[in-house]
Amino acid sequence: MQHIAINIVNKSNNELPAYATAGSAGMDIRANLDEPLLLQPLERKLIPTGLFIELPHGFEAQIRPRSGLAIKQGITCLNSPGTVDSDYRGEIKVILINLSNESQLVQHGDRIAQMVINAVVVANLNLVAILNDTHRGDGGFGHTGKN
Repeated sequence: MQHIAINIVNKSNNELPAYATAGSAGMDIRANLDEPLLLQPLERKLIPTGLFIELPHGFEAQIRPRSGLAIKQGITCLNSPGTVDSDYRGEIKVILINLSNESQLVQHGDRIAQMVINAVVVANLNLVAILNDTHRGDGGFGHTGKN
């Protein structure tokens, strides 16, 4: 497992993101709210976290849904995974949507998403006239017939 140092500013009174276990890939991030927010069915809101990070060049942070929040309350993240680029210095915010049939309350300090740090590979695109063929070819969604 690779370790990197990341500078972070926390303008909330929440604890810093942390890994829950030694095997966790993501760190939980929390809502930074002045007052509780009621998220109506199918409503989406941009939720501040109070976190600002300085990622090293060659890395990104992905903001992903939390599985417990999704199954228990029907809340997930839109634009998932959201990407925080290494040159972004603004506040990390999370787009939450309520996919349940009931209003859901989001409160200050609630764990609303997880942040995963990844190395970035820069691709050099080569323009060609045709691509090499494969067994699958141009078959799209569900084409392999496997579940």
